[in-house]
Amino acid sequence: MFLAGLDIGTTGCKISVFQTDGRFLDNVYREYPVQRSHNVHEVDAGSIWSAVQTVIKEAEEKYHGIAGIGVTSFGETFVMLDEKDEPILPSMLYTDLRGEEQCAALSEKIGKEKLIEITGLKPHYMYSLPKLMWMKEKKTEAYSRARHVLLMEDYIVYMLTGEAQIDYSLAARTMAFDIRKLCWSNDILKWAGIDADLLSRPVPTGTCAGCVRPDVAKRLGLNHDVRIISVSHDQVAAAIGSGVLDEHSTVDGAGTVQCMTPVFQDYDASKMAENNYGIVPYIKPGNYVTYAFSYTGGALVKWFVDNLAGFAAKEADEKGTSIYDQLQGESSGEPTGILVLPHFAGAATPYMDGGSKGAVIGLTLSHTQQDIYRAIMEGICYEMRLNQDCLAQAGITIAPLRATGGGAKSRVWMQMKADVLNVPVTALETGEAGAAGSAMLVGVAVGAFKNLEEASAVMVKERETFFPRVEFHKKYEVIYQRYKKLYEAVRPLV
Repeated sequence: MFLAGLDIGTTGCKISVFQTDGRFLDNVYREYPVQRSHNVHEVDAGSIWSAVQTVIKEAEEKYHGIAGIGVTSFGETFVMLDEKDEPILPSMLYTDLRGEEQCAALSEKIGKEKLIEITGLKPHYMYSLPKLMWMKEKKTEAYSRARHVLLMEDYIVYMLTGEAQIDYSLAARTMAFDIRKLCWSNDILKWAGIDADLLSRPVPTGTCAGCVRPDVAKRLGLNHDVRIISVSHDQVAAAIGSGVLDEHSTVDGAGTVQCMTPVFQDYDASKMAENNYGIVPYIKPGNYVTYAFSYTGGALVKWFVDNLAGFAAKEADEKGTSIYDQLQGESSGEPTGILVLPHFAGAATPYMDGGSKGAVIGLTLSHTQQDIYRAIMEGICYEMRLNQDCLAQAGITIAPLRATGGGAKSRVWMQMKADVLNVPVTALETGEAGAAGSAMLVGVAVGAFKNLEEASAVMVKERETFFPRVEFHKKYEVIYQRYKKLYEAVRPLV
């Protein structure tokens, strides 16, 4: 028996296959095109469905006997299907600017505070509802032909099973979901002029949608009894796959994007919104998560290595070592004193400022490539420290971190993070936390595990724990106090 997690990303989809003893076996990945021109950012849902079928078929050919497939996806983007289940128009990505006027009008009509209280979200055009309102207003004929409005998770689940259901965490990314009552907000949909019957039925994370439709199973070479599971928004899947099942730990997603995902129960929605944190229902009733993130985590490190580390790359080649080992060197753990504002792709939380730019401050002729490399890692840690402070103002504590992703392989970075944030950081073995989370929920659904606690004990493996060092935390704290002023100092100049 094999367990599979299907992750629908913005530019590609991936299916990951695991054995029930927790061993990761393989990934199959396919890309699809994204169209970006001026303010129009779109993806073709039909291309996503085609790529999904390809990866599922290839995975089944390699590993006969997939018992279930858990589906997770990126958020916000939706597809409108006609009566033949064909996409009517391309799907707008969250970065697409359309919906800004509709969002403002809805906020004016309902009241910003009421929207925040119901949905846990600060009103923004990035979410599904304002863009759906734009569709109804600007593409009236196309909207009138819509029989289903689905986000990518429930779109794929629907195409595989014929069941239109969406898990709570993804529904919460629409700006139309009541996060306390765990249902669509009829008031918001009525004010927005959107028919609730177009939307999928909200269900708890990890709900089985049923088996694959016979015609689809035959086409993909699957057994007729393969179960399809509605998993979650991708960050929630990563939390589950990291073994973060309650408020006693926090996910540290040290991947291309740096993201901390704490679990909590009590919250102040208005204080959360002040710093642009959304509130997302989690796997247990009364539990929630939020996303504190920077667009440039590993992406910034890779940018430096690819573009500015030529001398270190040559040295690494001569020594027969990796460029990353060469740049990290024999670190003493002392702060560099260089300030790096890691907004090279704009600022995420707490600012949510797409116009912000990156900056490197405090260089001298004595600094080396290794110093700048470490300073980049420090800057990302300081940005997360800033988020830690902002979350604390809303009553949310960053518990000990469980780190996944490529950055978790760096002992230097993990120790630095522990020192800056002053919390223990446990690096996990798995680099596929989202896929593992999907597989864990599939395992529960098909009876391979009794519950998520048992699944976590089997699937989640710890590598090493890094504890904060008092003397280094004090040194980093001095520099962090300077870092807190950096955004306000740089922003007016760019």
